[in-house]
Amino acid sequence: MKIGIVCYPTFGGSGVVATELGLELSKRGHEIHFITYNQPVRLELLSNNVHYHEVTVPEYPLFHYQPYELALSSKLVDMVKLHKIEILHVHYAIPHAYAAYMAQKMLQEDGIYVPIVTTLHGTDITLVGSHPFYKPAVTFSINKSDAVTAVSESLKEDTLRLFDIKNEINVVPNFIDLVKHNAHKLADCQRGMMAKDDEKIITHISNLRPVKRVQDVISIFYNIQKEIPAKLMFIGEGPDKEAVELRCQELGISDKVIFFGKSNEIDKILCFSDLFLLPSQTESFGLAALEAMASGVPVISSNTGGIPEVNIHGKSGFLSNVGDVEDMSKNALYILSDEDRLNIFKLNARKEAMKFGLQAIVPKYEAIYEETLAKSL
Repeated sequence: MKIGIVCYPTFGGSGVVATELGLELSKRGHEIHFITYNQPVRLELLSNNVHYHEVTVPEYPLFHYQPYELALSSKLVDMVKLHKIEILHVHYAIPHAYAAYMAQKMLQEDGIYVPIVTTLHGTDITLVGSHPFYKPAVTFSINKSDAVTAVSESLKEDTLRLFDIKNEINVVPNFIDLVKHNAHKLADCQRGMMAKDDEKIITHISNLRPVKRVQDVISIFYNIQKEIPAKLMFIGEGPDKEAVELRCQELGISDKVIFFGKSNEIDKILCFSDLFLLPSQTESFGLAALEAMASGVPVISSNTGGIPEVNIHGKSGFLSNVGDVEDMSKNALYILSDEDRLNIFKLNARKEAMKFGLQAIVPKYEAIYEETLAKSL
């Protein structure tokens, strides 16, 4: 198949999943065309089966905000015609499904029908989409898609609750490259570079937005390090970073916290981690938790959204109510305070992550493509 993929080319979960999906599909013989405004961050290698087409938005003084949807729709039309793309897989209802529908209508004028598969990732539904200004556009985009998927049962339920959806929504969970995140295969996993032998390494990965509750991360770590020697690894950039750094100074733990910023070496950092913290206000799936688990890192998280579908309470880690820092701290210390117990949780985390291996999940997308194409003939 010739598949066009539209996504945000960022470090966020949807961009990562879309990119790695495309790369895996290319290995299975499909021709993949990424169509977006920048080359996706994890799109490291272009090949005969992997192509990138940049969407440029020309500056025009009439527009206060440049119309990306219009530029994207036009680019999709051009690329479908030029490369004979058979199906569009768009990640996010708005603006991507909305733009894809407009492209679909334009192409029909030339007798071309390209079906649209829309994957819902969370923010497009729970934050942006539920805003009264955007709700009609989101509802329209989902209902006009030829197939719709959501990354968790929780997100599917939220979508059906918030919108008047006529379309069927298939749950296809996010996935992980188990080989990439296998700590035993990382020969250069030199733990001593980050911490002393007696120190535990705690990790958090996010875009440091308020919804991630990064102040809770600091509070949990502060409680941990009072009982057990530990270091905290912060991966990511975002609006709350400055406040987090200030809080570390106030608590006197700045020397125990390392800020990596954005990183393409998450698997290397996770390979020497002992515990992962994800106390988010909400998560549609919890891809960061899955990446940690795939590296054999147990997870302390909130019990919101799709996280309980990934992190199994008492097995791969523990779940607590949003904001319950004391319970999260207690659970973290329970895991870290006994080496044998920690190793059991690490093994269980890896075992649970294996359910989400890309070899198990990617064929589900292929089946949806084939079914959708068959219906469009």
